[in-house]
Amino acid sequence: MEDKIQTATSGFSQGCDDTVETFFHSTRSCAESVTGKFAIRTGIAPDGGLYIRDDLADKPLDLAKVCGQSFQETALEVLGTLFEDFTAEEISSCVSAAYGPSFDDARITPIRQLGRDWMLELFHGPTCAFKDVALQILPHLMNCAREKDSDRILVLTATSGDTGKAALEGFADVDNIGICVFYPYGKVSDVQELQMVCQEGSNVGVCAVRGTFDDAQTGVKRIFTDAGLVALFAEQGISLSSANSINIGRLAPQITYYFDAYAQLVRAGAIALDDEVEFVVPTGNFGDVLAGYYAKLLGLPVGRLVVASNANNVLTDFITTGTYDRIRPFEKTISPSMDILVSSNLERLLYHLSGDADYVADLMDELATTGSYTVSDELLSKIQELFGCGFATDAQCAEAIRYTFERTGVLIDPHTAVGKYVMDDMRPSGIARVLLSTASPFKFPTDCLAALGACTEGLDGFSSMDELARIAETSAPAALSRLRTMPRLHDDVCDIDAMPGFVEVFAGEVFA
Repeated sequence: MEDKIQTATSGFSQGCDDTVETFFHSTRSCAESVTGKFAIRTGIAPDGGLYIRDDLADKPLDLAKVCGQSFQETALEVLGTLFEDFTAEEISSCVSAAYGPSFDDARITPIRQLGRDWMLELFHGPTCAFKDVALQILPHLMNCAREKDSDRILVLTATSGDTGKAALEGFADVDNIGICVFYPYGKVSDVQELQMVCQEGSNVGVCAVRGTFDDAQTGVKRIFTDAGLVALFAEQGISLSSANSINIGRLAPQITYYFDAYAQLVRAGAIALDDEVEFVVPTGNFGDVLAGYYAKLLGLPVGRLVVASNANNVLTDFITTGTYDRIRPFEKTISPSMDILVSSNLERLLYHLSGDADYVADLMDELATTGSYTVSDELLSKIQELFGCGFATDAQCAEAIRYTFERTGVLIDPHTAVGKYVMDDMRPSGIARVLLSTASPFKFPTDCLAALGACTEGLDGFSSMDELARIAETSAPAALSRLRTMPRLHDDVCDIDAMPGFVEVFAGEVFA
């Protein structure tokens, strides 16, 4: 295939060999590099690693220029910098198609003051979650990435709640692409489930999985590395890809809102050009916060990135001790999109800070076989220099929702509340702090209502939504409110080992 480039495997301590013009390679091997289009089209490397590139720090954006740009203009620069094999016309077309009327705010990701801090609202897209910023553009990037007009792509996605609907919404009825979403049965909010099972589209499939998000994510990764199934699809002209943040095409667009948030702060007079800013990021799979690290590599003055976890605080423990241990009780919380014990994107950070693909491969093998690994003291020190951490229990999360609403009049969802609790629990650093608000509170109306002290007994999700809107003196987003009249179209449930069979049948129906 012409968009694969063979590269040397030496020089791990400095990253992969950069004497040859390369693009993306696996976190677990430097043996082969591929173009951005190939990385987006395939989603995950054949060895199970994630695609990354070594030269981001050599490609700084012009910060002064960024501060005078719109969100769309900054998106053009970010994506053009990471994906040089796309033409300027292709990137421009993708950005124009993604960031327009489907967002209910022309700024796409507006920033607002929240007490002495700031909050970046990432929920103004069609599914009311931060995933829209990436998943409104990924289908267009993926279509550009197809080698031939006849090529067909089957997108497989595991979701802990929000990615699924955002992916379904973005890919629905896109020609030559099918989208299949797996979510953990009984472990997403009622509204999140309805958003997925009511999804229309001739090319969409949805299936609940008996297990956790980690089980569903592991199942999807196994399908990608199932040589027999991959070969079967290849015979039919079908390639597999992913809409999770394991796909670099899903992760890269998220870099834009870090730069755009900084630009909004400069324009508001809250900071001066080149001042540092701290970002507090609720995260489970480490993708959202990793995008902030990539922004830092690209020249954004990021003082510190704070990883905010819920009761499934595997990331807090890791950043504190250097040991990643997924063998622990799984907690079903009121912030379900963060109910994750295997944070896939952490693998990318381990590569970037170690520069050693063999070392990362060994760590991932140890995680798969024993359930844990411990990084070196040197690597842990590098991580702790860049990242802070903290976590919130459900009770503390509810406290943050109530406190924020009473003190500021701003209603936040349980995931944002995790970040708010962690931020408020930190000692102020003296620099501007931005909390990433990842979803609309109306996606979790019952839990938000209960956090405000209201009685939820006897209320279904939509009654809770109406009562929450009354208390907050606002309206629920139309995209959520209209779910009450939409029919359920997808009611499949399967075990983990039945996922490949479901995908095979689904592909046969979509690409018949």
